[in-house]
Amino acid sequence: MQHPVCAPIGLAAANYADRIGFAELTRRAFEGVDLHPLRDQLVARIAAGTALAGEGLDLSLVTQLLGDKDRGLAIQSEVLAFHQLFRTPGAGPKPGLRLLALAADIDMGGNTPIDFLLEGSDVELLTLYVIKGIGLPETLPEHDVAIVVASDSEECREALALIDKAAPHWPRPLLNRPDRIGNLDRDKLYRLLADVSGLDIPATVHATRAQLSDLAQGRIACADIAGELHFPMIARPRGSHAGVGLAKLDDAAALAVYLAERKEQDFFVARFVDYVSPDGLYRKYRLAMVDGKPYACHMAIADRWDIWYLNAYMAFSEEKRTEEAVFMRDFDHAFGERHRSALEEMSRRVGLDYFIVDCAENANGELLVFEADNTAVVHNMDSPLVFPYKPPQMRKIFVAFTAMLSRHARTGRESAA
Repeated sequence: MQHPVCAPIGLAAANYADRIGFAELTRRAFEGVDLHPLRDQLVARIAAGTALAGEGLDLSLVTQLLGDKDRGLAIQSEVLAFHQLFRTPGAGPKPGLRLLALAADIDMGGNTPIDFLLEGSDVELLTLYVIKGIGLPETLPEHDVAIVVASDSEECREALALIDKAAPHWPRPLLNRPDRIGNLDRDKLYRLLADVSGLDIPATVHATRAQLSDLAQGRIACADIAGELHFPMIARPRGSHAGVGLAKLDDAAALAVYLAERKEQDFFVARFVDYVSPDGLYRKYRLAMVDGKPYACHMAIADRWDIWYLNAYMAFSEEKRTEEAVFMRDFDHAFGERHRSALEEMSRRVGLDYFIVDCAENANGELLVFEADNTAVVHNMDSPLVFPYKPPQMRKIFVAFTAMLSRHARTGRESAA
């Protein structure tokens, strides 16, 4: 039953379903474990009518990890139609803290993969899916602190709106409040950060296919779409992630070819910033902002501007890994200190307790921000033999995250006393 948002929200014992969870199943896939036997086992249990709700949600994720996104999402929606609350137990025999994560019915990359951040902790994770037509329950499961993990994507808008209506009446501290997650939209983030000293963020502007077609054919100029836009420019389909449809377009002819290859009707465009280093390589950084403080997640080095960690092939270059290790070791008094004021102001304006920043440094040494989101994976899955410097750094982030949860839970208890 949907909660009447004008009334105080009560708490009750949790009626949860246990599941293996995102982090554990993703780790198995990352390490090359064959997930087909588990999938077949779960399918058999469902066919026999003996599967529990948590097993159904695990099957959804396994199916997505095996490459069948549409079927995985269909299974997830079927499960969530009759059960919305799931538990991922902590590492200890009894929970030291109970965290309620508020999620949306979306693919496996659409909610914050928060169980990675809880690795090794005694935090019990309860995930409540906020579903269209169902909304929030009249009484919430007992918890110490809550966090919104739904993303800023179109598919999550209704879930975020439902949480936002209930937020003023929330009985416990609520982190990553829903009204602030929208700040991470590519076009909104630019407007929010455009005048931050020491920070460079290209205007990311919505453009329709018709506008870009006119530009490609010379009927309008770049400035007719956005004042600072010029060739070369970056284009991507609106709503895309992970580099899908991302392209650098040097001129109108390249834009015409790009449009001929794409079917989408809406795009984001931005001026291209050549952030190449003097040695001819590009360096892209991922930072985790936890409780207002930046932490190094990774550094990707490649001879191409469109970097993400996998296409930088860091595992195959000892020289690159040595540089990444130094970046992490010296972060607080090097990169972090150089951009301290810009990152502090960015964190203040975004207003989220936890989010991720993908960035670089431009030719003037400013912090060049590509994007920020709350759903990028921060994990400790890389081989400690190849990346021995990573586990200590990841644990540092995880400790900071759980300390933030504990601080807010303590504040909530004190204010209720």
